[in-house]
Amino acid sequence: MVIYYDSKTGNVERFIAKVSVITNWTCIKITSTTSVSDFGHLVTYTTRIGSIPDSTSAFIKENREFVLSVSSSGNMNWGDNFARAADRVSEKYNIPVFVRFELSGLARDVNNFIQKVKEYANKKMDTPQQ
Repeated sequence: MVIYYDSKTGNVERFIAKVSVITNWTCIKITSTTSVSDFGHLVTYTTRIGSIPDSTSAFIKENREFVLSVSSSGNMNWGDNFARAADRVSEKYNIPVFVRFELSGLARDVNNFIQKVKEYANKKMDTPQQ
């Protein structure tokens, strides 16, 4: 499994570190120029009280066909804009949202994310190939 992530303040990076302790997944920190060839799940942060980071936008524009889901961190103080980057990515690129978590996430957020990714993988394996 591959996880692509974008982190500015370190919150997403800390979330990914927690995921890495539990899984053996490959985690790749993206930049605006990252180009990939493997399918994976994207974890990003929300910036400017509800916006997609520019580096995340550039990554998705270049690699959309490889992004299976999006999850986002945010700050509950932003109310309706909490982790809104995930919703905006989903709306713009038709990518499913898996998890929204505050700052670097709690253990339940990490476990929920891991479970969602595993369920997605299992679902894909159960789907007959044409």
